[in-house]
Amino acid sequence: MKFKTTPYHSDLLKDMDRLSVFYEAIKEYSSNNQLAYDLGCGSGVLSYFLSDYFDEIVSLEINRKTYECAKENLKDFKNIQVVNTDVLNYEFTKKADLIVCEMLDTALIDEEEIPVLNKAKKFLKPDGTIIPQGVMNSAQLVNLERHYLHWDEGVNYQILSEELIYDEINFKNSIDPEFKTKLNLKATKEGLLNGLKITTYTKLTDNIIAGPMPMLNPPLLIPLDERQIKVNDFIQVELKYIMGTGIESIETNYL
Repeated sequence: MKFKTTPYHSDLLKDMDRLSVFYEAIKEYSSNNQLAYDLGCGSGVLSYFLSDYFDEIVSLEINRKTYECAKENLKDFKNIQVVNTDVLNYEFTKKADLIVCEMLDTALIDEEEIPVLNKAKKFLKPDGTIIPQGVMNSAQLVNLERHYLHWDEGVNYQILSEELIYDEINFKNSIDPEFKTKLNLKATKEGLLNGLKITTYTKLTDNIIAGPMPMLNPPLLIPLDERQIKVNDFIQVELKYIMGTGIESIETNYL
């Protein structure tokens, strides 16, 4: 099927690894399901995947141009309703078997995954499922070539520490978007420390965990004040951010 898209969603559709992991996750819930919500449906490709397995799919998209694309792409599917709305303003009336929400980004800082799910999962059946199930976030000490906040998209940097999983989020649980933690990272190389690398791993199902992809959670590189470190040094950093409010909320301090 050929999809009408915006330029951004065209790039999303070209990331075949991203599409594949969501397709495989949706296939795991392929038996006699009644209702699915696709929150932030974009061009509608995930709703298209859902269409074979659900009696009813409600697909919500806030952006008008993107909504028009999804509506056109899904017009022949009688079991899909596409709605132009902000999920946070939508009046949910029925409980769903499945919620699909791909408002994902590194550490869930920039996109509205957490605020949206905190509202929508009240309308998930007790035995219902969310795709993805959650995320795991890790941190590493790095030497950055570019000393400003940016994503790892073919840039140069040097890893200076082991990887530390600092947070695991299950989307079915109650989630406080105001996040704060103390990182204790062990240096594995000597060098000039001037940044943190944050990596997010996405747990789609019990059987599928996806690492970063071009259009799914590229690692985030956060500048720190410069300091020289040696092998086996332990560096403590306080990391704070508010999920769903943007990368401007990130704060870091040495302890």
